[in-house]
Amino acid sequence: MGSSLQDQLLKAGLVDEQQIKRTRSSKRKKGKQGRGKGDPGDESRRRAQQAAAEKARRDSELNRQRQEEAKRKAEDNELRQLIHVNRIPRGEGDVAYSFLDEDSIKRIYVTADQQRKLAKGSLALVRQDTGYELVLPEIAERVRARNESLVVLLNKPGDDSEKDDDYADYKVPDDLMW
Repeated sequence: MGSSLQDQLLKAGLVDEQQIKRTRSSKRKKGKQGRGKGDPGDESRRRAQQAAAEKARRDSELNRQRQEEAKRKAEDNELRQLIHVNRIPRGEGDVAYSFLDEDSIKRIYVTADQQRKLAKGSLALVRQDTGYELVLPEIAERVRARNESLVVLLNKPGDDSEKDDDYADYKVPDDLMW
């Protein structure tokens, strides 16, 4: 029962050894010829090539995104360093300076001289991480060119509109702060 049909035919004397060898060799040759021309091999090869092309496209897109992210981080670090190197220390400021940051009023403590310079436009206020720093207007312009949202306050020198000021004749009290 465990013997093949060829063995059974050989035992019965219906075929001889030569016929079995010819049959096996022709069967082997047909199998080899079918593999080269067959649809299943071509189809799987085509699918494998498509998958490789899709993977290469996804990898290149992911690589491009990583490069953009690295470039953005490098630019952010350059801005952070520019602000840090050129910041003006506030020291022991005792004058509260209030300013508008987006939709909320913020307050920092500066010296009286720094307060005048901020009002005249000789100093600017920029956002650094979670705080605020005083810098020169030239530095603030360089920061604004790269990222406008970091510049909080930059008054233009000579913005004093005293020529059309209806209240120029009235003295403002010194203790009036908002």
